[in-house]
Amino acid sequence: MKRVGWSSRIVLRYTLFQIPSLALLAVILWVVRRYVDLPQWFFWGFMLLWVVKDAVLFPFVWRAYDRSQERSLQKMIGKKGVAKERLDPSGYIQVHGELWKAELMEGSPPVEEGEPVRVEGIRGRVLLVRGESKID
Repeated sequence: MKRVGWSSRIVLRYTLFQIPSLALLAVILWVVRRYVDLPQWFFWGFMLLWVVKDAVLFPFVWRAYDRSQERSLQKMIGKKGVAKERLDPSGYIQVHGELWKAELMEGSPPVEEGEPVRVEGIRGRVLLVRGESKID
């Protein structure tokens, strides 16, 4: 099985998405420094902690920045799963050992916990499902 990992494109994408929050933090600290006597080391130390926080979180969130994952979601259509809670109209299902947010297809009856489902479509990162026993 091919192991998918970080690429420089994913790291760059993540970094670019972190810049606005870092800039906002710098502006807030700069404004606070004008009214409160904060030492300069506090300003730069807090900025460094913010960057470290982003670096520590990266291994947990990098998949959200991977565009190739969006294409692989299309492969989920037709897969079978199990409802982990009642779907009426949304809830969580398990497909291949992973939990996914799911919504029932329009007009589908509710699915009870433990019942099989089949993925019929995708909307963003939400799987659109139908109860397996209801599929003809």
